[in-house]
Amino acid sequence: MDRQALIGELTGIIGEYLKVQGLELVDIVYRYEGRDLFLRILLDRPEGGITLDECSRINIEVGSLLDAKDIIPGRYILEVSSPGTDRPLKTKSDFLRCVNRKVRFFLAQPVNGKIEWEGSVTKVDNDSVDIATNLGTLEIPLSKINKAKQII
Repeated sequence: MDRQALIGELTGIIGEYLKVQGLELVDIVYRYEGRDLFLRILLDRPEGGITLDECSRINIEVGSLLDAKDIIPGRYILEVSSPGTDRPLKTKSDFLRCVNRKVRFFLAQPVNGKIEWEGSVTKVDNDSVDIATNLGTLEIPLSKINKAKQII
């Protein structure tokens, strides 16, 4: 199974498991670092805030789940953690959590001639995020967002 297909399968399995636990999957990172293969799972509560004890419990439970499914070939190191305060913003729900907060956007394609924007999120819909900038309100299509982070 290729890497993207494996990540897709892991996202489905882990995402469903976390949903039952009242948690959400923020991101999965699956890559080699030196000779070691890492599977990093970033999770959070929908309203934010997860404890170290919860991460530890989920690490054990997801590890057992993945071992039972046997979809990752060979040895790997499993890490479960919070995305932290500078979590990447990717989905509509991520941006909804940031309404009235400042966010920095790095775009795959320019909007109004720039690929980097900063502003307060004022509105989020299915296709775009509106932000208030020092130049006025700007609509950024979700499809053009390469990376976005809340400014702490």
